[in-house]
Amino acid sequence: MLLRNERLRLRALEPEDLEVLYRWENDPELWKVGNTLAPYSRYILRQYIAGGDRDIYESRQVRLMIELCATGEPAGIVDLFDFEPRPNRAACGILVDPASQGRGIATEALGLLMEYAYTFLGIHQLYVYVPVGNEPSRRLFRRMGFVESGTLRDWIRTADGYSDVLVMQAFKS
Repeated sequence: MLLRNERLRLRALEPEDLEVLYRWENDPELWKVGNTLAPYSRYILRQYIAGGDRDIYESRQVRLMIELCATGEPAGIVDLFDFEPRPNRAACGILVDPASQGRGIATEALGLLMEYAYTFLGIHQLYVYVPVGNEPSRRLFRRMGFVESGTLRDWIRTADGYSDVLVMQAFKS
């Protein structure tokens, strides 16, 4: 079934997700692998959730909660963003709650997102930016068929200076 398997379901964000989203978006440890520079307010996140009814062609993005089917608990988020309809490509990203890591959730959720992107949305290419030091993400995306296609030098600023970022791509087969 699309966006679901026996263990996980990818679903739209709900108002009830505000507190977990607030926690994830405001965790400085998670900022290291993204582009966040400052905390988000509950007000801004509430508005973001409320605007989730726009489709990917209008907003150029879709964010889906990873939910455990057995308990209904949120385990993370997957995103398609920077969607470009003409070349039919989108960036993707994933965040798995630290308490849920190491259980295969990222692999399953990314697989569901890729199936949705390729079969339902008809996307031809997915890509991701991975900091070179983020070996768990590199392994995840390689396992899911992404290949390293380039390196962006000094792309992100870190506590130690600057770091390179790998561009990885996967294509609809």
